[in-house]
Amino acid sequence: MSTPTSPSSIPNSTPSDDVNELLVTGKERRGFKWLEPLILLAPGGLWLALLLVVPALVIFELSLVPNIRPGDVVNPTGLANYTLIFQPIYLQVLGRSLFFALGTTIVTLLLGFPVAYWLGQMAPKQWRNLLVLGFVLPLWTSSLLRSYAWITILRPTGVLNSFLTSLHLPTVELLNQSTAVFIGMAYSYLPYMVLILYASVEKLDQRLLEASADLGANPIQTFWKVTVPQTMPGIAAGSLLVFINTLGDFVDPELLGGASSMTVSRLIYNQFLGATQNWGFGSSLSMILIFAVSVAIALLIKYGGDATPQR
Repeated sequence: MSTPTSPSSIPNSTPSDDVNELLVTGKERRGFKWLEPLILLAPGGLWLALLLVVPALVIFELSLVPNIRPGDVVNPTGLANYTLIFQPIYLQVLGRSLFFALGTTIVTLLLGFPVAYWLGQMAPKQWRNLLVLGFVLPLWTSSLLRSYAWITILRPTGVLNSFLTSLHLPTVELLNQSTAVFIGMAYSYLPYMVLILYASVEKLDQRLLEASADLGANPIQTFWKVTVPQTMPGIAAGSLLVFINTLGDFVDPELLGGASSMTVSRLIYNQFLGATQNWGFGSSLSMILIFAVSVAIALLIKYGGDATPQR
């Protein structure tokens, strides 16, 4: 038979004590909460630090050493390597690189937007995924193989000139010209532009398009005042992505452009692995390229982060 519990045996606990205990526990949890994101970011942060930040610092240190070659003592002395960039011949190389990057961005945007619009708005829904997959198939092959394929097409005895000869038309000299570089770059980066634009075009608000037509706007007015504003995040993201990649592209200018299409990436290669062997100047060019790409990435994050249209 159980005996009744005496009041003195009941733990002396009040509501205020429970509240104090909860507050202390909450403070302890908040005290360690700042560790949670650090634990999650530690693996990726360590990887980026070892393979991105540390090499960039090494390159920056080398850029401060004039005329350094493999095996020389690293003794940073100043910005002499950066002043070399302002020589006319190197400014011409920088301008050509920007010209290729901007030109390829414009070409891929003009070619990619109609394709993305057709895929997102006009193609049958049951076929869209298959059509997008078919458009992305060229990316499954190496960029080197794609460039060699264009060499086979554009060379003087290639497929294009053989076709023109069969039609009794004059042949064209495209290989080792800027035109060949544009063709190769546009072909390589057009799928990236189409995929990003497709993500925006597919989510176009049909109610706004219908309202524009009901209010008497013609297709051109609807395109500029309704379609373009809704897809502007995708346009910004695709353009900046293509610009970033083409600015540092090495394969297409090297294989398709020849000596007349020297770009920053090829010039950097020559400074490190070519006959020049001037690692200091090559490092300064690398830092300029890293800075330009960083600015483009910052713009991409600011203006192209949300590729979905606002409704």
